Order: sequence, then structure tokens, then C-alpha cells
Amino acid sequence: MTNTLERLNRYRELVDDWPAFIEACRMPLPTVVWVNPLRQAALLKLGKQGAPATSAGTDCASDSDILIATSILATRLEALGYPSQPVNWYPGALRVDDIDKPGKTLDFYLGLYHVQEEISLLPAVLLAAEPGERVLDLCAAPGGKTAQIACQMENTGTLVANDIRPNRLRALRSNCERLGLLNVVVSSHDGTRFPLEVGQFDRVLLDVPCSCEGNVRQSGKIPFEQAGGVRGRAGLQATLLGRAWKLLAPGGVLVYSTCTFAPEENELVLDYVLGEDAKIEPLEIEGLSSSAGVTEWNGRGLRPDCHNVARIWPHLNDTGGFAAARIRKRGEAP
Repeated sequence: MTNTLERLNRYRELVDDWPAFIEACRMPLPTVVWVNPLRQAALLKLGKQGAPATSAGTDCASDSDILIATSILATRLEALGYPSQPVNWYPGALRVDDIDKPGKTLDFYLGLYHVQEEISLLPAVLLAAEPGERVLDLCAAPGGKTAQIACQMENTGTLVANDIRPNRLRALRSNCERLGLLNVVVSSHDGTRFPLEVGQFDRVLLDVPCSCEGNVRQSGKIPFEQAGGVRGRAGLQATLLGRAWKLLAPGGVLVYSTCTFAPEENELVLDYVLGEDAKIEPLEIEGLSSSAGVTEWNGRGLRPDCHNVARIWPHLNDTGGFAAARIRKRGEAP
């Protein structure tokens, strides 16, 4: 673990509290689950609180229903010996204590909740998909973010979940069935060659393959520790972003995200690919702390709006490491 953390020294100047960062990297990640809004009526009935809720008999959850359903799920988990605390920035999510196998409960099999690393909830929040839209998740498997987006869309519109890896698509299809997702179309294209003839999308999520430095808390290791691995991934990321941008309609939103710290895989990719028709928008999620993006790296100046990239260091919110950008395509929506 010590050698792994030493490899992160290249980011020392970017981190506000280096000792806290290193200490957080040594700690295990909390387990997080989120309530399935499409199953909230079932939770409300289980909690015998269906009557006061305004939409308890429907598949669409109001804010108050989600809070009630989350409370009911917390009570059910506690009865199994798993106390929990709400995630303050994501309504419907819980940090669950002392649970080794969160996917082995009856409520999980019934699709009442999904298990997902906390900070990986962020891209779908930034995407903010709406009912009836046409949305593309270009690197979707195993499908946690796809599920969030489908719930945002209230099972309407069209959500294309694409991934080149067939073995991971099996997990995505399984999650869609368990959670009751009806508006998801699964495809298996090479994302760098996703067919343009399908037309453009209102929103695109691009959670790219990366060097996974931010996952150091999960395994104690960084899979791509050599600089060559970072550079190789950056090339793939740039190609994926270029394709995704062509698939995004004017006026649309693209969210680019990675679970890595490397500017080569984040701001430098955005600077290399994006042109004048792109605007990286400022981000602010209430209850979630982040630091600003990098506008200069190794003597190279980057586009000024890279400042708006959200960098999530593990010590800021007790999560994994992450980076995300919400990018608006200039022009009028058709």
C-alpha cells in the first residue's frame, strides 16, 4: 500500500490537505445503497405508510415519498442488524454499516434498492435526464448509472445503454430486470465507432475506462500504475469523447467522468477534444465538497473552463476519488 500511495505524490500540489488525503486512501470505503424510485410504492406499503403519500400507488416518486421510503428501508436493514445513515447530498441513498454482502438480502432481490459506490452516483445527478428524452450511456456496464438515469426519466423516453464488453452487459441486463427498468435499450458497439446514423441524443453520459486511481480504497492498488498506462487510456478517452460529442444534439448536455486523479485523463482530454461549441459548466451539488479543476499541468495551459471540472478527493466526503465535468453543446436544441 505504501508504494501505491507514493505513486500519488505527483498530485501533492493539487490536494488541499495531503495528510488527510493519504489517511483517507488507507481506509475502506463505506457501503452505499439507494432506494429504487420505481419500487417506492412497494416500500411504502411494506412500511404501512401508503395512505399519507401523494403518489404511493404510482411508479413515480415524489421527494417526500423517497424520504419516507428511505426511512422504511433503513428500518428494514436495521432489523437485519445493519444500521445506516442518510447520504446528505443524495436523497434516497444510505451508508450501511457492518454489511458484508448488501446484494444478498430479499429487498435487494426484489429490486427495492441498488448497491453503488457513493461517488459514482454523481454523473447521473449532473446529467439530470428528464422524462421523455433520448439519452445515451456510451460506456454503461455494469449499469448502476444507467439505472439512475432510467429512474430520472421515470421509465419513459429512450435510454441506450451501450458497452463493448459482453460479459459486463450480462450484469447490466440483470440489473435492468431486477430494478424494473422498461425504457432501456442495450447495445454492444465499440464506443469509438458508435453508429452516427442512429441520430443525436439530448444527453450523453461518458463514464470512460480509466486508470482507476480513485479506486485505491477498494483494493489498495492502482491497476495502471505506470505513466504509459495513463497515456494509453487518455488516447482512448479522447477518441470516445470525440464520438460522443458528435452524437450529442445542439443544446444538449454531456457528462464526462472518471474515477482517477490524473489530469492527463481528465482536463487534458477535455482541452484536446472540445472546441468553441463546448462550454464546461460550473458545478455545485449541495452537501458534496469538491475542488476546482486544473487549468495548467506540467507547464501546459488548458482552456479556462477546465476550472469548472469537479475533482472529488477521497478525504473531502469519505468517498472514492473522482472527477466529473458537465458540458453544454452550444446551439439551439432541434
